[in-house]
Amino acid sequence: MGARFGDRNEGRSAEPHQGHHACIMPPTSERQLAKRPTSRDDCSRLLKMELPQLMSDTQSIHPDVRIGHVHLKVADLDRALAFYCGVLGFQLTQYYGRAAAFISAGGYHHHIGLNTWESLGGSPPPRGSTGLYHLAILYPTRAELADALLRLVRASISLDGASDHGVSEALYLHDPDDNGVELYWDRPREKWPRTADGELEMFTRPLDLDNLLAEAHSRSGN
Repeated sequence: MGARFGDRNEGRSAEPHQGHHACIMPPTSERQLAKRPTSRDDCSRLLKMELPQLMSDTQSIHPDVRIGHVHLKVADLDRALAFYCGVLGFQLTQYYGRAAAFISAGGYHHHIGLNTWESLGGSPPPRGSTGLYHLAILYPTRAELADALLRLVRASISLDGASDHGVSEALYLHDPDDNGVELYWDRPREKWPRTADGELEMFTRPLDLDNLLAEAHSRSGN
């Protein structure tokens, strides 16, 4: 990563207790939930249908549905917090017992959950495994993305890549647990590249980091 992250510290809240929402219960409590009605075999049989038929037969999801948060398994909670809060600037909203924490931007309850329930001291999954490719953090403006780049530079955290996708500009890196992280901003919809038929036409081209960083320096006055 090119940067060191904070050591463990004291001061955790009490362990979670019964009665909290199931989506944030530790795994031991999750096992008490009812068995899911759809098995992996059921999903496999469903996916054997022709994809166009499957898509045409399925009613579209409501347009206001959003990805609310991502919950990551980490090896060291404080190290993860040092990255997401100390470097990127997310706010810690709550410790959940001694092994989990929730962080957000703008006062939301949590955009990212971090826990060591099953991963304390663990290692990243090996290449060739399924799972998370990356989590993507959307910034409201290009200036805010430039600020994120400046934060990474000041923390000596290197990038894996930086791309202009037409619809967006994006920075790619890994967190201390080797989870892929994308930091990006979206161009206005009317500026998204499209084909002659009006279909979306994303691409991948090198992003001018010097230009982006200049915007950050201009904003900060340094």
